[in-house]
Formats: sequence, structure tokens, C-alpha cells
Amino acid sequence: MSLNTEVQTLLAQLGVTPEAGPLPTRTPISGESLGSIAEHTAAEAEAAIQSAHRAFRDWRNVPAPLRGELVRLLGEELRANKAALGRLVSIEVGKVVSEGLGEVQEMIDICDFAVGLSRQLYGYTIASERPSHRMMETWHPIGVIGVISAFNFPVAVWSWNTALALVCGNAVVWKPSEKASLSALAAHALLERALKRFADAGHHAPDGLSSLLIGGRALGEALVDSPKVALVSATGSTRMGREVGPKVAARFGRSLLELGGNNTAIVTPSADLDLTLRGVAFAAMGTAGQRCTTLRRLFLHDSIYDAFLPRLKSAYSSVKVGNPLETGVLIGPLIDDGALVGMEKALDDARAAGGTVHGGAAVTGLGGAYAHPALVEMPAQVGPVVHETFAPILYVMRYKDFDDVLEKHNEVPQGLSSSIFTNDLREAEAFLSARGSDCGIANVNIGPSGAEIGGAFGGEKETGGGRESGSDAWKAYMRRATNTINYGTTLPLAQGVSFDIG
Repeated sequence: MSLNTEVQTLLAQLGVTPEAGPLPTRTPISGESLGSIAEHTAAEAEAAIQSAHRAFRDWRNVPAPLRGELVRLLGEELRANKAALGRLVSIEVGKVVSEGLGEVQEMIDICDFAVGLSRQLYGYTIASERPSHRMMETWHPIGVIGVISAFNFPVAVWSWNTALALVCGNAVVWKPSEKASLSALAAHALLERALKRFADAGHHAPDGLSSLLIGGRALGEALVDSPKVALVSATGSTRMGREVGPKVAARFGRSLLELGGNNTAIVTPSADLDLTLRGVAFAAMGTAGQRCTTLRRLFLHDSIYDAFLPRLKSAYSSVKVGNPLETGVLIGPLIDDGALVGMEKALDDARAAGGTVHGGAAVTGLGGAYAHPALVEMPAQVGPVVHETFAPILYVMRYKDFDDVLEKHNEVPQGLSSSIFTNDLREAEAFLSARGSDCGIANVNIGPSGAEIGGAFGGEKETGGGRESGSDAWKAYMRRATNTINYGTTLPLAQGVSFDIG
């Protein structure tokens, strides 16, 4: 069966019949066309935003636990269709089978989290300095949430935003990557099934509560520019964030930006090297280096460098590159030829900066943009090392002094994820302290990738500063009101102010 035929079968199973149109879809596995689908216009985007705003005004009045029931039903639909949606993700963006399924599991997990959250949108009660007064915080929905997602996690990032946005009382308009339109259509179709079940149970969900916009840049710009979109949650490059952030700020909207990562692991003399080898290999090579949390910089202590690096080279040479749907393959394709060109340029720049490249050669004859993962021994943190290349390149550098390597770790402009491998309690705690990692995610004895739903996800500096998923990331989708209630018969003023009018 061709991949095109399999995709059409999967789409039918997931309840999707794409309308034909000019937008091409393809699989990076073989370069095979998956058909051409219709795009939305800028006028349709504006209509979706207006419809979402009307839906928000209705949905905000639905009790939060009932809003959670809709998300619970979405979780059920995802569980029932995990195999089909996971397979579609693998085909459309080239993930190995376990990673495609793992992405859908992330969607299920955030639904579970959000259902519980729907009964826990807590605010503080605050002690008042005035007698017979009570102060408290309440949290309210903010409006329409515009979600702009990237190809590398084509459905999970949407679910992180949408599950939280819905239980918080908001409406959602989603503009996915053009490179993952079919996965988006399928995920949204499952939400539409959940909405129908919600209505069949006698509950009301307004029309326009969730919309999907298929197409290019103009649709994303409609979300960024519209004053009806209260929050724009955008995942992508730092370049994209530099455009989105100021535009949204200019209209006093909110933005939640998940941008570039240039993630590091430090391996100390006390590290368990067997554990470290597995952690580094997965973090650097998984998803063909196309995760925002991919390990890209590795600092090895001078005392273990010569013992550990040959083991890492051996691991790199042993992994199988090829069709990600085949058993035993760990490295699938890059998303397109442009990504392969970017990888080759970064390796050329590394050589020019004094680096020694191991691996990294293109793999031909498979129909897609395949490459062996690359290890690059660098004399210093220079040239391409300070930039993010969305490909399986790991820059390896020596260090001698712990305080010095902490400084080097933090020198790059990105600040998403980081890790240290050590069995020294002092080193671990220093890495997690205020003088340690400056990233939004800092791990000990695991790689920088593999974040769980329960923790807030996001980073600092050029990574954008936003937080999605767990912990109290829900607060980004709500507005806070501070309330004071006077249940007495007098009107004492705060700070001892006197205002006697007779």
C-alpha cells in the first residue's frame, strides 16, 4: 500500500474528507504527494475570529467543571483513535512510530490534566488591613486564543493550548503549519466529535468555539493583528517571534511565545556514564534533531572526554537511519530539503571554525531528506554552536572548571532546556540554583528533552518566556481580578487615610 493510500484510509477512519484545493501535502518519508487541499482565505480567517468571539461570550458563562466535561470527551476520542492519529503524524512529519504515538499520548495526558484543572481554578484569599473586609482573587476567561503551531509537534502543542483554553472558558482559533495540515484536520475532527457528544448529552457548546485555519502566513497574521484575539500562542523560530511579539504588544494583546532552543548537557567527572550515554543519545538524535528541546551542545569534563566520546561515536554509528515506519529505525527524515541544506551549511561553518565533524553525511536513495546524525568536536563555543540548527547535530566541547562551564552554558541567547549529569550533590544543586542554568527547564541525570505534562513548558531569553502545559500555565489563558468585600457598616480606608465629609 502506498503512503498516499494509507493516509486516505487513516483520514477516513478519523472522519476527515479534505476538500481539494491548491495547498500541496506530502510525506518527508518518501517525498510522495498526499494530495492537495483547500486553503482558507483571510476573509474566512476574520469570520472565524468573529465567530470565536461570539462563542467566547457564551462559553465563559458555562461552569468550569462542565467545560471540563467537553475536554474529557476529547480525551476519550483521542484514546479511541490513538493508533490512527499517531500513524498519520508519523507519515506526515516523518516521526518514528513510537514518537508519533507518544505525541498523541501527550494530547491524552493534557486532557486528563485539564479535566482536573476545571475544578481547581483557584484564587487566593488575602488578609485585609481593614476590619470587616475580605480580599480575594478571582480568575476569568480572557477571550479568543489564537494558536499558531509548528510542524515538529503538529498536534500536541495545539492540545496543550486548547485543553487549557477551553476549561478556562475561552474559544480557540488554530493555524497549524502548512507542513502538517492533514494531522491538524484529523485532530480537529476528533474535537468536533467530542463537541457532538457534548451536545447529544444535553449540554450547550456555541458554534465557533474551536476553528481551524488551513493555509499560509496571511492566516497567522490575521490572528496576530486582530484585537478580538486576546492571546496569541505561537510556536516557531525566534525570527517568527520577533515579528509576532511586537505586533501583539502594539495592540496590548498577550502573546505566549515558544521559540528557539539551543540546549545543553554538562557531564561531570562523577556522572554515571552508562546512564549518560543513553540520555545524551536520545536527546541529541531523537526526532532527527527536530525537537525544540533537542540536545545541541555537550560539555564533557576533560577527565572523562577521551573515555566517553568514543562510546558516543559508537552509539551514533550504530543507529539506523531510514523509513521511520520500519522496525528498528531510530532516525527518520528531516522535514524537507531546506532542512538538509541548513544542516550541511552548519557543518561547513563548524569546520571553518576549527571543528572536527563525525558523521552528518546525507543518505540518498530514500526519496526524502535523510542524513546521518553528526557529532562535531569544537575547540570553543563559536560559529554555528551559538545558533540553533533544526537537525541532528551535537557540538561537543571540553571543560575543566565547573564555574566556567556554567558561564559557557548560559552564554548563548536561547534559554529553553538544559541538563547536568552528575552524582555530586553540590554540582546538581548549583546547576539548579540562581547562578546555575538560566533556562526554563533544568534537569539532573536526564537529558533536556522529554518534558512531562505536569510541568510548565517554556524558556527564557530568545526562547520567548512563555509557559504552556502544566503547573500554573493555565493562568496565561485567564485574567485576574482582585476583589475587596466590605461586610461591615463602616468604611475604613486603607493606609490610615482619613476622608471625613461630615
